[in-house]
Amino acid sequence: MDRGPDDETVPIAELLDERRQLLNVAYWMLGRSQDADDVVAETYRRWYGLCDEHRIRIAEPRSWLVKTVGGICLERLAPTGRSDPDPVGAAPPQDLDDEVSHALLEALDTLSPAERAAFVLNDVFGMAPGTVAAVVGQTEQECGELAARARHSLRTRWAHPATPQQHDRVVRAVRQACAGENPDRLTSLLAPDATVFFDGGGKVRTLTRPVHGARRVTHSLLTLLAGRPRTTLNCRSVNGRTAIVVCYAGEVAAVISLDVAGEHVVQIWAVLNPDKLRHWNRAATREK
Repeated sequence: MDRGPDDETVPIAELLDERRQLLNVAYWMLGRSQDADDVVAETYRRWYGLCDEHRIRIAEPRSWLVKTVGGICLERLAPTGRSDPDPVGAAPPQDLDDEVSHALLEALDTLSPAERAAFVLNDVFGMAPGTVAAVVGQTEQECGELAARARHSLRTRWAHPATPQQHDRVVRAVRQACAGENPDRLTSLLAPDATVFFDGGGKVRTLTRPVHGARRVTHSLLTLLAGRPRTTLNCRSVNGRTAIVVCYAGEVAAVISLDVAGEHVVQIWAVLNPDKLRHWNRAATREK
């Protein structure tokens, strides 16, 4: 027998538990209580925006709601829509455990949106790989790699945290070594087990697997950045941290973010995907 709209009634305890879960997911992904409230409200607006027949056909409403929350959060985490995290001392939603670490939330804010989503959904909430993949929009294997990358980055930061000043100093030294095509200097700035990831999004021909080891990373970076004088490297703030923006013939061709522990770079993420760089080039066009 088909269900009708009246059959959608659920116990109030389940409704409140569902809302708590959605708020927790949104808060961990965005780091702001108000943003979490806004995302959950928008999620329910989308739910009730569905026609009755569509809602009834959804076998697991909570799964649909979690996926929708994740999708909205990823939209907000994009560089053009990202918000600053709550200031120190701001209270998280009351339903979060008292042990929630503000330091962890700050560390999460340094991850890429996809890394943060994969880590939060997989490690914090223990969601099924298929659900994580549906939210992030990548394969289960790719989401596993994103979560592993996030874990490595977070462990490194907690073991040897770098101050913003240290981070800025190391990134600028890396830029100078790359601009001067100085392999020895660049290698000295990298941790022995440094790793570089290339995100081409299938839109440019670049390495699809990470490169490990200081000397191999040095070779990969200097090869990538060869081609001066038409290639220029500048330090810019990206998500609150200094990064290297690479331009070729006046167009942004790559954004290189670096994870720094102490005085060495431990991880590099080079974004070359033209789709992800589009907003950079639009901004550059408006500035001309």
